[in-house]
Amino acid sequence: MDERLYLVKEGEIALKGGNRIMFERKLRGNIRSKLKPYQSRMDKSKGRVYVSVEDSCPREQAEKALSTTFGITGWAESERCREKSMEAIMEKTEEILSRNPFSSQGSFKIDVRREDKSFPLDSHAVACALADIVEKYYPSLRVDLKNPDYTLTVEIRNQCFVYTDSRKGIGGLPVGTAGRGMLLLSGGIDSPVAGYTMAKRGLKLDCCYFHAYPYTSEMALEKVKKLASLISPYLQGTRLFVVPFTKGQEYIRDHGVEEEATLMFRAAMMKTAEKLSLLYHDIALVTGEAVSQVASQTLDAMTFTDSMTDMLILRPLCGMDKEEIIKVAKDIDTYDTSILPYEDCCVVFSPKHPVTRPDKKIMKEHFEALHMDALINEAVENTVIYTFSDQGIEEGKSGVRKAEDGEN
Repeated sequence: MDERLYLVKEGEIALKGGNRIMFERKLRGNIRSKLKPYQSRMDKSKGRVYVSVEDSCPREQAEKALSTTFGITGWAESERCREKSMEAIMEKTEEILSRNPFSSQGSFKIDVRREDKSFPLDSHAVACALADIVEKYYPSLRVDLKNPDYTLTVEIRNQCFVYTDSRKGIGGLPVGTAGRGMLLLSGGIDSPVAGYTMAKRGLKLDCCYFHAYPYTSEMALEKVKKLASLISPYLQGTRLFVVPFTKGQEYIRDHGVEEEATLMFRAAMMKTAEKLSLLYHDIALVTGEAVSQVASQTLDAMTFTDSMTDMLILRPLCGMDKEEIIKVAKDIDTYDTSILPYEDCCVVFSPKHPVTRPDKKIMKEHFEALHMDALINEAVENTVIYTFSDQGIEEGKSGVRKAEDGEN
């Protein structure tokens, strides 16, 4: 089988102790799943994973797989030398440079990483020898060791590798090494970033969206499905639970206190998300709340909504300002979709003067007086599930399933 080789650099995984094997195994499995249906092979070395994939695998698929997989700090399409010798390194360098990977103007450096200290030449000597080859093909290039336009990299390990195009990875820990969570995904800027941030810490995430049709349009639902598809590669695939929430919101509007409406909506959402999470073995809820960003995100308000569930609630954006959040949203390509003018259910029936410093005890009494259990159960039973993977989207299925039937 003709193959291409990618040299993958591990990051934080290398700092793990006795359980490092588990992290490494998960990383290899996550990469392999994104390369399907093409055959791939993973070989492990200190701080490196060598990914060999059949040559028929499109480059864009392989590059997207490595660019969206947490646990990777860098990667490069690389070439293996025929043997571990200076002659073989020079031969492979000549072969690569003959394909004109650089332009004729600018600067370069040679980065030699001599992991095998028994190799007869030190890093400086190897770099000097290869500099003569670069000068042969690119006589106009100048040396710049600090900020070069081009870098030729050689790694001398149990074998020798040469490459010219090193890419930066997204770091973090492999998805699936930190347990499972449920992301409350709205149509805004914040929640996709929150999901990305927690996936970076190894959390495997489902997504939950509350749909209040006809107050929120079908375009709003399509917008959220698009957001789920955009973050899905970072999440190693995900399920989107679309919860019909119209009856619940109308009931709160008609029977609750107007100033408390937004917080009552959020309380009902928390209890609904908890029920779905227990069905699917998710052990934490993740939200895109940031402290004091809106009226429902004061400390008092969040203390009340936290009291609606015994589950751990993770709010990774709490200490970020809006500009920081927007930057990440642009980096992961969710921003342009998030700002589309289709509002989610969070703004439906919003009071003109919402309570910002609620008393937890009083608010809990008011929520319990609404007797929402039947409406919450009905919403859970009528939830529609969409599954997102590297192979695309599986159309929605009505009704939640038991975890053993619906695990991804």
